[in-house]
This record gives sequence, C-alpha cells and structure tokens, in this order.
Amino acid sequence: MTRIRPFEVHIPQRDVDDLHRRLAATRWPEQGPGAEWERGVPLGYLRELVAYWRNGYDWRAAEAHLNSFPQFITEIDGVDVHFLHVRSPEPGARPLLLTHGWPGSPVEFLDVVGPLTDPASHGGDPADAFHVVIPSIPGYGFSGAPTEPGWDTERVARAWAELMCRLGYGRYAAQGGDWGSVISLRTGLVDPGHVAGVHVNMLVTVPPPDAGEPDAADAERLRFAAAFEEDGAGWRHIQSTRPQTLAYALTDSPVGQLAWIWEKFWEWTDSGKVPEDAVDRDRVLTNASVYWFTATAGSSAQFYFESNHTTENFVRTWGGPWPLEAPVGVASFPRDAVRAVRRYAEGILPSLTHWTEFDAGGHFAALERPDDLVRDVRAFCRTLDW
Repeated sequence: MTRIRPFEVHIPQRDVDDLHRRLAATRWPEQGPGAEWERGVPLGYLRELVAYWRNGYDWRAAEAHLNSFPQFITEIDGVDVHFLHVRSPEPGARPLLLTHGWPGSPVEFLDVVGPLTDPASHGGDPADAFHVVIPSIPGYGFSGAPTEPGWDTERVARAWAELMCRLGYGRYAAQGGDWGSVISLRTGLVDPGHVAGVHVNMLVTVPPPDAGEPDAADAERLRFAAAFEEDGAGWRHIQSTRPQTLAYALTDSPVGQLAWIWEKFWEWTDSGKVPEDAVDRDRVLTNASVYWFTATAGSSAQFYFESNHTTENFVRTWGGPWPLEAPVGVASFPRDAVRAVRRYAEGILPSLTHWTEFDAGGHFAALERPDDLVRDVRAFCRTLDW
C-alpha cells in the first residue's frame, strides 16, 4: 500500500474529441441585462473563449508540458494521491510541500518549479534550492476521489504528512494558498516534529470581540471582506451544501465547468478587464481542462462539504486559531479574495514571524506573481531551523 508508482498524464483522444463535440453543440443562454461581469461571465466573452478552447488551444502540448515534470501516485488512507516530485540538483536542497486550492491544481505551480528547484539557473542563490512536492488534493485532478465521508482539511494534512514520510523527508516546509493555506497550516499542527515552517499566501482573519476600532487601512479590508461575503461567496455556499447537485451540471457541460472556474480568475486576480490581463489564458485553460477530463467538478466540491461540516464551524475551518510550533510566514497580495489584517493574524498565529505586503497580485500568486512568491518563500525559509 505504500508503493509509489510513476505516472504520466494521457487523456484518450476520444475524450478530447468528445470535448470538442460538446463545445460545438453548446446550447447558449441569452445575455442578461446589466454591466459586463456584474451577473457572471459575459456571453460574448465566453463564446470567444470557448471557440479558442475548441480550435486554438492545444491540449496535447499542455499534456506534454505536464509530463515534463516527474509525477507519481501512491495510495494513502484508501485514496490514490497524485503528486509532482521534482528534486533539486543542489545537494543541500530542502524539501518544500506546495498545496493548491480551488479552482486550482498543481498546474498553477508549474512556473515556480524551476526557480525553486534550480535557483542557480534562474539568477538565484543555490543555497535557496528546494526539492518540491506538489500533490493534488484527493477529489481533485488526477488524485482519486474519496468514497467515504471525513476527508476534510485535517485528513488531507495527515495524508500529506504520510506522503512526506514515504518520500524520506524528515524535515520540510509547507506552502499554499486558498485550501492550500488551510491544509498547510493543519499539516504544521498534525506533524509538528517534521514541519520546519509554514508559508501561506492567503489567510482568513476575523476580528476578535475585543478588536476595537480599526484604522483606515484595516477598515477598508473589513469592508472588502463584508462585501465579498455578501456578493462573492455564492460558489462556496453551493459547494458546501449541495455539491452533488452541482456536479451533474458541471460534469455534463464543459462550458458550464469553464465558466464556473473562469469567473473566479476574473474576480480574484489583479486583472484589468479580463483575467488574461493577469494570468496566461492557456495555463488557465489547462487547469480547467484537468477538471473537465478528470470529471472532478463534483468531488472537488465535496471537499467544501466535508471541510465545512466537521465538528468545527466555517470560521474555525478557515480562520483558526493556529497554535503551531513552527514559524509561519504570510504573503499578502492586495487583490486576493481575502485580505488579511495583520493585528488580527497575530492573535490566531502565535508563531507568526514573517509578513510581506505586496503592491500587486491576487489570489493565484504562483500564476500571477511567480517571482514575488518565490522570493518571499526563499526569504521566509532562510529563517527556519532545518
């Protein structure tokens, strides 16, 4: 059961042809009233994007790029876990565990693998090299889907601890955003003897009862959070309560799956008019294609249900407290879906040692601002007791 098996992505041609057939046969709705993006992805924009997905985007090139990274599968706790494992050429490299969120996958980290594993070839210091491990959360992408309840963030964290043990890493750092932030923090809690530090690029901070009046900057962050909860959290409520119903629509319609994902890349990135102002179109289409070809719309949404129906409520699932023994670093990007308040963070993260405020970037830091993220991870990890 502990065997680690090599893996390569290969989507059968019949599945690629089926995607193209479905895209060509899309039944389109009418465009609603109101400003563009106000009520969702605009019809004209999505039609053009779908035409490109069918006629311009090259899945086989994306597949070959994915397969240029060493990939593996191992069964942990009854579920197959897919992961990239890229070892550094530097003999003194340290292990680094990277975890994606929703609607992400390991695809979002591809641009940072080279600089992290081989800094000397990317203008960096060889002393900053890492062996990189990038798993797919169970129910996402090429990992297996859990068939029993209970796969919440803590169970994934325990699986990650087991994965790093199987790979022979006695000491490692963990990094992530979105669900990857929560999972990384929980990994630090469940595996304190082996986690040297945790770095996150998203942190949920909720004002404590005795918070007092915020300053102007923090008040703006709180206003943003309130507006987001009122107008921008519909996807979370659906995935946390009725994931099975949603699965029928998104598993049957590639356009529905694409729109469900693409909206978040518009809403959560530091983009201008369209997401492509912040992220590469082909890379996001690769990410969406992984969801489509693996039919994981439903199983990825089930993770919301599991993680928000544990003994802890939603606030504690995302907002801690996080009494880690290991140091914690935070990279805060201004256009993230969540904007952390440092003084609240200090109340839930007693081991907070590193905080960086960036002037640009959003939720998908490894895609939008890979150089900034790499620099911040390096700076934080230099301070750790390995």
